[in-house]
Amino acid sequence: MPRSIRRRTAWIDLTRAAFLGYRGGMPNIALELGKQAASFGVKSAYGEPQDVDGVSITPVAFTYSGFGGGSGDGAEGGGGGGVSVPVGVYVRREEGLRFEPNIVTLLLVAVPFVWVTGRALVRIIRALKK
Repeated sequence: MPRSIRRRTAWIDLTRAAFLGYRGGMPNIALELGKQAASFGVKSAYGEPQDVDGVSITPVAFTYSGFGGGSGDGAEGGGGGGVSVPVGVYVRREEGLRFEPNIVTLLLVAVPFVWVTGRALVRIIRALKK
């Protein structure tokens, strides 16, 4: 078989494999991401309850994640990422259930919020004085 026909046949076989789904030695990235994404949600926002000195503690976090992928002209790729910010813990004692916030996270959120609110109030007061 001439070399140009062998190249074209190999290209068609690769295209067919990409269309039908690659079943070779490499794992299917979409399936792997799907398996990992199934564990997100409530399990990523609320940790497993821990017992410390007779007190039950359940950690709480704000989580965000995203994934993407694409292919075209013989190239394909994908990626993803996520963020998890500890918000606080639920503490269960004999008196009842209570939420205790993470002070560092609270300050990181509160400082910019207070600054923006202050700037807005200054502008509103200046506009009302005119």
